[in-house]
Amino acid sequence: MNTREYFTQCFKAEVPKFVRVLKAVPEAEAGYRPHPRSMSAADIAWLLAGELKDACDILDKGEVNFIQRPTPALSDSVKAYEKNAAALKRRLPKIRDAAWKKKARFLVDGKVAWEAPLGEMLWGFLFDGIHHRGQLSTYLRPMGAKVPSIYGPSGDDPGH
Repeated sequence: MNTREYFTQCFKAEVPKFVRVLKAVPEAEAGYRPHPRSMSAADIAWLLAGELKDACDILDKGEVNFIQRPTPALSDSVKAYEKNAAALKRRLPKIRDAAWKKKARFLVDGKVAWEAPLGEMLWGFLFDGIHHRGQLSTYLRPMGAKVPSIYGPSGDDPGH
């Protein structure tokens, strides 16, 4: 198995874990943030959905110009996450080794903020998403929600 195939396997395994955490956030607590400098739960959910859309755009065009869009209702972000995850899953089997190694660009305000081989960039998106999922999971108990199983049992979910 090469890294491209391993990425596809890992991404597919991570999606249900993301969805469990996203769906655990109570809609009434979407504005929760533990500190004024922290992102809100809704902002994190929207970021996670947006990263997958950006990954699809990079696969399709070789680059994406990041645009900060207003955060929608939490339920809309969860739907967008599921839609974008499905779209990325459909694209992944079509990537060939040459494309995996080809330079991709992430732009902010039209300026290159990150340039790397496509595979490295996709791994970066996945790792960043996992980081923000962990951040969001720490918000759950203070919001009065239960932490779902992610990589095994949590204090709230035996993970069966």
